[in-house]
Amino acid sequence: MAASAVLALAAPTAHAAAPRAAPAAGCAATRGAVSGSLDVLVTRYGIPGAAAEAVEPGCGRWTAARGVADLGSSRPMNAGDRLRIGSITKTFTATVVVQLAAAGRLGLDDPVERYLPGLIRGNGYDGRTISVRDLLQHTSGLPDYTESLGRRPVTEWRFRHFEPRELIAAALKMPHPEGKWHYATTNAVLAGLVVEKVTGRRVETEVTRRILRPLGLHDTYWPGDTTRIRGLHSHSYFPGPERQGSDGLGSGREGSGRAGPEQQGQERPQGAEPLVDGTAWNTTFGGAGGALISTPADVNRFYRGLFGGKLVPARWLAEMKRTVPADPRRLWPGARYGLGLIASPLSCGGMWWGHSGTVPGGHRALGASTPDGRGIALALTKVPDTDRAEAAFRAVVDRAFCAAGRTHQPQETA
Repeated sequence: MAASAVLALAAPTAHAAAPRAAPAAGCAATRGAVSGSLDVLVTRYGIPGAAAEAVEPGCGRWTAARGVADLGSSRPMNAGDRLRIGSITKTFTATVVVQLAAAGRLGLDDPVERYLPGLIRGNGYDGRTISVRDLLQHTSGLPDYTESLGRRPVTEWRFRHFEPRELIAAALKMPHPEGKWHYATTNAVLAGLVVEKVTGRRVETEVTRRILRPLGLHDTYWPGDTTRIRGLHSHSYFPGPERQGSDGLGSGREGSGRAGPEQQGQERPQGAEPLVDGTAWNTTFGGAGGALISTPADVNRFYRGLFGGKLVPARWLAEMKRTVPADPRRLWPGARYGLGLIASPLSCGGMWWGHSGTVPGGHRALGASTPDGRGIALALTKVPDTDRAEAAFRAVVDRAFCAAGRTHQPQETA
């Protein structure tokens, strides 16, 4: 959800070679590199709290956290807290669509018009020329309604309910995007309606019964119109009134930083600008593309289940990993996009797989995995507001996978 996501870690795919145990020195190097990167986000880029959960064969599962989960109480950041995972929700929705395709209940290359007749019509948009696959990989040519929403003061829409068809209608009034690939939460909301048409049940119900319950994701849930997060959770923050509406899904971008003094080589120290608590929010505006609440541990279990073959057959997982180049202005340089999955290059070779997520209230998340079974899930309490800060956020993943001198990760992208 702009795009909007914490992203998760995944286990090895069924065809990945068994990983070798990592030496103790390598484990310590990875933990040190990740912890240092979290420190940078908090002390240099003004993120109130940053946390990571990582897993690696031979090193086990471990967590790291810096800063605070709540500025009011100064409670320390904790990787076990719940948070809004934003666009990671897109992978959940895409997985259900692919499950239905694997069962022969829909075709990935069927036109959207077959399932949602007449819904995508007008202003040059036509559901007869857009496939279900196009929705999942953002090649539909549809605009992102979140950009239009984000131009309005957040006080107008922060606590109100949105219906999916209302959001789609708003998107169809917008100008046509440039380029073939255009990240848009509109696509995921439409995919959710396709699920509803095929199954007769809402996408939230299908995700719950097909993914959350079978994998035991007890901390993951759809909040509906409830604006507060249940249980222990981190708070989230966004800049004060003069910049409301400039961050999160309203930006229409999942990985791009925001213009600011760091782009002139300056750094924004923590506390340099007033922050608004954005934890309470009605996320029906994200729906099937960004409404889920979860924990890093649950998101990790989800990706391990997906890449471990528990959710879709190997042939269909391969379909999800067929990628197209992503627009770096809407993700980041080198990124590619499959069916609800991002593939991103590592400095030591190969790619990580997963997704990232953003919500306008301030939670920023990313989950990444490699084919040999290593993974990391990240959570921030504020969206990085410059390109340099966003790059530092993604660099945590690179440190996790490349810090111990590893090279030439397996490549799994087409």
